[in-house]
Amino acid sequence: MTRQSLAAFLLMSAPAWAGDLALVVGNDRYSNGPEIVDESGMLDAVKPLESAGFDVLSGANMPVAELVDLVSQLNAKADGTGRVIIAVTGHFAHSATGNWLLGSDAQEPDLATIHSQSIPISTLLEIAGRATGGAVVALGVQAETFPLGAGVTASLGRYDIPQGVAVVTGPTVDVSKFVAGSLTVRGHSVAAMLEGAPNLTGSGFMAPLVAFLPSDGTPSPVVPKLDPDAKQKAFWSVTQEIGSQDSYEAYLERFPEGIFADQANTQIERILAEPLLLAQAGEAALKLDRDKRREIQRGLSLLEYDPKGIDGILGKGSRAAIAKWQEANNEAATSYLTLAQIERLQAQADRRSRELEEEARIRQEELERKDRAYWRASGKSGDEPGLRTYLEKYPDGVFAEIALARLQPFEEARRSAAAAQDRADWDAAVSVGSLAAYEGYLQANPQGAFAVQARTQIAEQEFEAKNANALRAAARNEQRLGLSSGTQRLVEDRLRALGLKPGAVDGVFDEDTRRAVRRYQEARQLPRTGYLDQKTLVRLLADSVLR
Repeated sequence: MTRQSLAAFLLMSAPAWAGDLALVVGNDRYSNGPEIVDESGMLDAVKPLESAGFDVLSGANMPVAELVDLVSQLNAKADGTGRVIIAVTGHFAHSATGNWLLGSDAQEPDLATIHSQSIPISTLLEIAGRATGGAVVALGVQAETFPLGAGVTASLGRYDIPQGVAVVTGPTVDVSKFVAGSLTVRGHSVAAMLEGAPNLTGSGFMAPLVAFLPSDGTPSPVVPKLDPDAKQKAFWSVTQEIGSQDSYEAYLERFPEGIFADQANTQIERILAEPLLLAQAGEAALKLDRDKRREIQRGLSLLEYDPKGIDGILGKGSRAAIAKWQEANNEAATSYLTLAQIERLQAQADRRSRELEEEARIRQEELERKDRAYWRASGKSGDEPGLRTYLEKYPDGVFAEIALARLQPFEEARRSAAAAQDRADWDAAVSVGSLAAYEGYLQANPQGAFAVQARTQIAEQEFEAKNANALRAAARNEQRLGLSSGTQRLVEDRLRALGLKPGAVDGVFDEDTRRAVRRYQEARQLPRTGYLDQKTLVRLLADSVLR
């Protein structure tokens, strides 16, 4: 083999330029936002890229610290001597001046905090720009909306593409297939690859005659050519990603005779012909923050349209509830709200809250009237049988605390008069506190000084055992609400304002709080468990939160 043929053989054997790099990130699952419904499978591209000769840095569902570290590694290796592929999928956000890929641990970032919860797209583009004519940045955009704070909007906005960099955008699944398949095929330009991918959009460096990976392995002399329509194509790429009527109209305003004008007009006609898309775009334009979305969910719950949680994320349960409310109010059941509908929903919720409170006030007055009458007839005289009769009927009654206090002297007198063995048996039963212990006391002392108390404890424990499953379920439901100490203080304060005696307003639910909750539930004909569920919480805090 001659020296010339040997050199040619070695060049043909080389899979790509020396130092070819790839960054592959597939963020499908987020701790504080919706999972991406169609998981991207972006990491399926790792092996094909490695087989094509790329040094691949990859990760899935990466928190921001890991994401920044991975990009830092890419930055250190990208010296401009080889090709660069950057392929990422996940939740994106943008403002008027920037675009970001969110880390999987992002939590409702706003304009002030998004920099610490994401990686800038401009950083990825700048790194890719070192490989002029040999760089592809592929961004998989999803339809799900991530909860964001003020100043930032979901998805991608406008961005500047460095000279010689090709940018490919589209749905996550299509982008993943493109990177794992088409992009590793030799002898084809990025522009030619996109011809077989109708769901993808290319912008930036789209030289139709320059293969991204040369078929013979030779590093083709890539000379970037200025595309006279590059800016328009980039603007169109962003327009498609936003996909709203306003975005297409903005394109036509800037490029009235543009190369995509017909497509823009077609998309506008399609949106106008599809009320659901128009409704979705209309609600998106309202830019509802998380507190406003929670307010909508509380209003739906008050009106008996269950949103399946009050978390500020308008998922399937909330959308179904909105559609039912719209249908009941002779509105098109799109499941997306207009500003007028939100105001109408709020007014109805406020009105229903006042009605429920008035109903509760009337019922509470009636319950207290009967309670006071029974107290006058039984416990007011102060004798022990009367006090116990009152507590048996009204364990959480208006005079329950008074009755318990007045029984104390009887208890002390009984202890003084009781025989030593009787007292010892009773003390032992109380220290154990079980049903069997109290039954054992009665067997040993059927006429004992504490027989009445023992029977009372047995009755209470039998009731608790009979309803144990329901009470445990109620406790679990309250735990699922994830109430903060601040919310618990708000609950206690509201109970105190209603005169229900919850004890100290300290954010800790003790027996006084449980008794107050039971009183609240009884007056409103809610399940009388002493534990909060979504319905009880919404009713209780309606005046405090919804107004």
